[in-house]
Amino acid sequence: MKNIGYRLLKKWIKTGLYFYYGKIQVSGLENVPKDKPVLFLPNHQSALLDVLLIGVNCNRKPFFLTRSDVFTKPTLKKFFAYLRMIPIYRIRDGREALKNNQAVFDQCAEIFGNGHAILMFPEANHNIKRRVRPLSKGFTRILFNAVERLPDTEIHIVPVGLNYKSNSGFPDRMAIYFDKSIVVNTMYDVNDVQGSVNRVKGMVSDRLKTLTTHIADEKQYDNISGQLNALDVDFLNPFETNKVIESIDPSKSVNPVKKKKGFFGILGNAVFTLLNFPLLILWRKWARPKVWEPEFMGTLRFGFALLAYPVYYALLFTVIALFWNGIVGLGAIVFLFLYNWLYVRTK
Repeated sequence: MKNIGYRLLKKWIKTGLYFYYGKIQVSGLENVPKDKPVLFLPNHQSALLDVLLIGVNCNRKPFFLTRSDVFTKPTLKKFFAYLRMIPIYRIRDGREALKNNQAVFDQCAEIFGNGHAILMFPEANHNIKRRVRPLSKGFTRILFNAVERLPDTEIHIVPVGLNYKSNSGFPDRMAIYFDKSIVVNTMYDVNDVQGSVNRVKGMVSDRLKTLTTHIADEKQYDNISGQLNALDVDFLNPFETNKVIESIDPSKSVNPVKKKKGFFGILGNAVFTLLNFPLLILWRKWARPKVWEPEFMGTLRFGFALLAYPVYYALLFTVIALFWNGIVGLGAIVFLFLYNWLYVRTK
């Protein structure tokens, strides 16, 4: 029963994500070992959406290492455990709290020993900017602890690139790239732990900088980002976008470019607004002002849509069925559903 509930929840979220994005491009799934211990290591730009997108598209049933401060309420703690989320403690939680991490590391080794997968963000925080930040050494401690406890088990790491066309905007597009897996055992030297840490961190960082758009020059970030937007590069193709970054002048500043909408674009937006007016008002006036960081914009919008749209469709069907009949109500819901789906896919 527990597995059925988990599968239904996963299917619901996966379906919601595909309708939210219109299309999700997934590449490199053949690189993910099917029945061996794996640590997924993605870049982190979009709060909980990053977790959901990998969780439903990685062909595994991973555990998730999650910052400990979200586990404070007992009810949520049980729900998070059901979702296979494990708390990880950071320096901002206090030095005393860091002592709890050894038990977490040992739990991760046990999970690897049973052949399961874990997902962890090596940057240890999120940021909406299109760049790979310095990696924390926490993930290497988990890996090396597991290697010492399981000397005969090959433990794989898979860097993952998450790429959003807009990230905070809607409709959006996104692409996921799973890199070739790496067996970490051979990269660990018990007599040179710091050297091993630097070697693994450097290798993962280099991989991530090819799997996602990476603007290395932080001081000129706005100039470079502005030029990329003006050139209308494909952010879903980080390999080509990173080549463009190498070719542009980082000191050059450009004015923001606002794309002109044609007649059909304006008409499409107007019809979408009219058909979804109650939910758009609710989102813009009530839910969106509660977003405290731009990294949470996509997560909150997706969560709002996931919960609100089934209710909206049900209410709309009920009202139309009362005034006309059930067939008319069903036809109206099907039309609205298809229109919204086409709007998201074609924007």
